[in-house]
Parts: sequence; C-alpha cells; structure tokens
Amino acid sequence: MDKRDIRKQMVELRCNQKKELIENLSKIIQSKLYELPHYKNAQNIMFYIDAKNEVKTDEAILKSISLGKNVYVPKIVSKGEMVAVRIMSLNELQKGHFGILEPISDEAIEPKDLDIVIVPGVAFDRRGYRIGYGGGYYDRFLKKLSSKTVKIAFAFEFQILDTLPQEEHDILMDIIISEKQIYFIK
Repeated sequence: MDKRDIRKQMVELRCNQKKELIENLSKIIQSKLYELPHYKNAQNIMFYIDAKNEVKTDEAILKSISLGKNVYVPKIVSKGEMVAVRIMSLNELQKGHFGILEPISDEAIEPKDLDIVIVPGVAFDRRGYRIGYGGGYYDRFLKKLSSKTVKIAFAFEFQILDTLPQEEHDILMDIIISEKQIYFIK
C-alpha cells in the first residue's frame, strides 16, 4: 500500500472508534508521557491540539501548565508553514485552519528552543517513521528543531505498523507512546 491508501484506511479506522475508548486510551498514553525523564526535565513543550479522534492532548496540556512548563501549540501562519505559540490556558484557542483550534496569540518560540514536540500522525512504524495528513506542516517544522529536541509521537496501538513507505524528507520520531507500550527508537 502507498501512503495515500494507508492514510485513508487509518483515518477511517480511527474515526470509527468509540469516543469513550479514545478518551480512556488517551489517558493511558498521556500518563506514560509523565513517567519519561525527558518530560520531567523539559521546560518548553509543544503539543498538538487533537481533532478527528486523535490521541487527546488536553489533559497533558493542562497538567504541563500546572507544573510550570511552557506549553506551545501549532498555529498555521501560511500555506505549509506553522509556528509554535505559547498558551497559558485552553481558553486562549479559537477555531483556525482545517477547523482545528489554534492560539489567538502570536507569541512563537524558535523551534530549536523546544525541549519536546508531541507529534500527531495517521500511522507510524516501529522504526520511527510517520505518515501525517499529507500537508507537510510537521515535516517542515520538525526540520527546524535542535538535534536535542525529543520528538514524541502519541499513537493508538492500531496505528503502529511494522513498516511504512518512507521518503528522503521523512523525519523519524525518537519515541512513540501507545496505550500498550513506549517505543524508544534511538
């Protein structure tokens, strides 16, 4: 199967999951994040804002803010380009591109200054490869990170395949967290 076929199949599979299951599995995945030393030591963390039955991030965002961490979320600034903007509350979001909540503010951080980026995706493989929605926003953003920035994917176990088609520009995840286990890629 090519990326398009995998994307279509995985989005359909994810969208057919019951809301209660998504919420329960998301809590398990988020709790595994808190155990990681990478998370405990991080000050600047970028989360995605979940949509379309993705692994939920709202509780992790609120917990991180309550722990005094600087929390950033994506804001699309032009076609194919996004920045990481700081938020202090989920109330600082409004509907943006693709109907996904985005920050009202423009207080962006340099990508290289992020300690962790929590990355969404449609499918992942055990080698750390990822398939997104096909817009390339994360691919372009991840290229700007420091080599020290830890790229952590949130994924339901059914989204993790043995291998995915890969392209030269693909950026590997460092860690994938599912409800079943934590995959350390490096």
